[in-house]
Amino acid sequence: MKLSAFGKKFTRHSGILSLMDDLGNAMANDSDMIMMGGGNPAHIPEVETAFKERLQRILDSQCEFTRLIGTYDPPQGEKGFISELARFLNRHYGWGISERNIALTNGSQAAFFMIFNMFAGHYDNHQCKRIQLPLAPEYIGYADSGVKDDFFIANKPDIEHIDSHIFKYHVDFNHLTIDESTGALCVSRPTNPTGNVLTDHEIEHLDALAARHDIPLIIDNAYGAPFPSLIFTEARLNWNENTILCLSLSKLGLPATRTGIVIASEQIINALSGMNAIMNLAPNSFGSLLALDMVRDDSIRPLCQNVIRPYYEEKAKFAIHCLKRHMTGIPWRIHKPEGSMFLWLWFKDLPVSSLALYEALKARGVLVVSGHYFFPGITDGWQHKYECLRITFTQDSTSVDKGISIIAKEVRKLYGM
Repeated sequence: MKLSAFGKKFTRHSGILSLMDDLGNAMANDSDMIMMGGGNPAHIPEVETAFKERLQRILDSQCEFTRLIGTYDPPQGEKGFISELARFLNRHYGWGISERNIALTNGSQAAFFMIFNMFAGHYDNHQCKRIQLPLAPEYIGYADSGVKDDFFIANKPDIEHIDSHIFKYHVDFNHLTIDESTGALCVSRPTNPTGNVLTDHEIEHLDALAARHDIPLIIDNAYGAPFPSLIFTEARLNWNENTILCLSLSKLGLPATRTGIVIASEQIINALSGMNAIMNLAPNSFGSLLALDMVRDDSIRPLCQNVIRPYYEEKAKFAIHCLKRHMTGIPWRIHKPEGSMFLWLWFKDLPVSSLALYEALKARGVLVVSGHYFFPGITDGWQHKYECLRITFTQDSTSVDKGISIIAKEVRKLYGM
């Protein structure tokens, strides 16, 4: 059977496929694998109780139950949730948006596939444009989302060394070049994989550059405010007509509902709605209806700020404590943990590639993610790409401690210590 160019591209090996296969196989086999690779949110009892209670209210209402399972939504998404979310954002941020500025998608991955290919690729004038990542490393799921190859331009970061074990990436504006080949700028904040939160100044600078070149600034806010609010530092959330802001219900605790949220100009929302209709008929209702009451009565805010964020912040502190205890003598560093649910480990001058380390750890019963997957658009042999790992700390403390202990033993062996 012969495949088209499209078929070949989307059936070949990819980092996101490897990640989700590892996650799915480990879960399906009920193995003893320590899962420090995937981005599945933790199962927080208070959060699950809140959604169970909401689900029960839906089941007790014939009207809402029918909306949940028996009615197509419009291609833009569930209208009640969109309306309440617009009111919520205007209450708390004063943006002055309407329902016409919001669309839902079947998960953020689907949203980025549509948005990226809307602004990058071949134009009518035969010009070919790409998505520019002002700071790599960036999210593993972006890398293979373009219909064509050579889809990204990326910039290496400016690295600030804070102390002997902590560093932080910054956008290197001195080497950030935007020209006619750039279709859009895209950043995640907090950044997956590093937990980096771009400063307000960096966001303002990128916004000004995007406006000057008449291209959108896409901000992936899957871990940010207003939900799940996994930001451990100060950061303002801004929006304007030139910004495409992407939210998600996954890290709130609803990954299986696949609910992405896009806030953008009416023109872009109309385009996304049309693409939804062609690709899916309509996005599903499950996540938006589960979260509807929380958005309407603002209870989503204390749930995030008083339960979800402190939970992950304590998890991060514990994982860092384990690193300090187990990594003595190893040349290890981590990116300053400012948000999300990951730690980004950097082993300078690692004797093998991060992919080889990943394979060795997998054989030892610990799943992590090789750092080299997170640099789409960096095409040279920059050694830093092969010295990093992404680990997640959402599992129980015993598993996290054991997993970091095994990582330390394997790395110590590689350095000949």
